Amino acid sequence: MKVIGVIPARMGSTRLPGKPLKDICGKPMVWWVYRQAVQAAGLGEVLIATDAEEIYKVCRKYQMPAVLTSNSHPTAIHRLWEVSQVYPAEFYIQINGDEPLIQSAVIEAVIPKEDLRAAGIWGINAITEIEDPVEAMDPANIKMVFNERRICTYMSRTPIPYPYRALDWKYYKHVGVIGYTPEMLEFYVRSKPGKLEQIEGIDLLRFVEYEKDLYLTEVKNFGSLSVDTQKDLDEVRKRIRA
Repeated sequence: MKVIGVIPARMGSTRLPGKPLKDICGKPMVWWVYRQAVQAAGLGEVLIATDAEEIYKVCRKYQMPAVLTSNSHPTAIHRLWEVSQVYPAEFYIQINGDEPLIQSAVIEAVIPKEDLRAAGIWGINAITEIEDPVEAMDPANIKMVFNERRICTYMSRTPIPYPYRALDWKYYKHVGVIGYTPEMLEFYVRSKPGKLEQIEGIDLLRFVEYEKDLYLTEVKNFGSLSVDTQKDLDEVRKRIRA
């Protein structure tokens, strides 16, 4: 099975413009993400998909394979789909470009096992247990609910399910490493956002609304940090220096 890792990288972040090129200990953030991704066993290759000439030039400077994509894509999934039209593979893994501390083991966890290696409209998303109650209340952390087959049944920015009759419950959050079959990517770009996706502002909810299988795989000791703000960037710099 050929698996391609794709790192979407764009300049237009609302809270931290130019995020992929922010300096971290002498290297741009996207370099750190790529450095972690190429260590993952099972990836045939790793590509950076960007809509910005500035990022593309930096990738060439550091000899990182990059694809210059359209700047009209509304989501990272659309950007992956464009890559899939040029680079054939049986599975594509989206590795968010704002996770410079991402562990290769997390990426490896999303690579399909033998019993899932089949064509069709489905995907895999990494999740990790929420241990700090503050994280459960943070709308930036997407909470994931799944059935006994580990297929996602809903995801929300609010803590779900509500602990009305029981407190013995583990909450899980979305991790920015998601795998898709080519058919899953094709479905997404040909479909329209549902009401829940628009209300929650969560791209992946489209698969739930259209009843497409999104398997969830748990990763432990996650330890990464999504860089969304200057405060996050400062913390990542501190950790890498250490």
